[in-house]
Amino acid sequence: MNVIDLLEQEQLKSGVPDFRPGDTVKVYSKVVEGGKERTQMFEGVVIVRKGGAIGETITVRRISHGVGVEKSFLLHSPRVEKIEVSKRGIVRRGQPGPQPITLVENQAQSQRSAIQHKAIALGCYGA
Repeated sequence: MNVIDLLEQEQLKSGVPDFRPGDTVKVYSKVVEGGKERTQMFEGVVIVRKGGAIGETITVRRISHGVGVEKSFLLHSPRVEKIEVSKRGIVRRGQPGPQPITLVENQAQSQRSAIQHKAIALGCYGA
């Protein structure tokens, strides 16, 4: 291990709970207003958890007065006091990928058959 890895391991928080996207969490963060520092709680649904080690971030979303609000937090930041998991959620995450060839062929076939049905109805095809 090099020096940077050792420093990062030293600064990681040990009390981070296990949670995934879809879970509802309460994030307690320190906020400085004027000369005073206070703790502010932000409760919402985790929509993104990305990165690793010291740079791991989460994005939490909630609806406040009819408007969606999203905040990103660094998990291992000294500004984040603690994170509590309120409830677990199950999320189906979509994965983009290539469309199977069979679907494309089925669409083309249905278009051809629709044209043929129209032609038969008009008396232009077969008979």
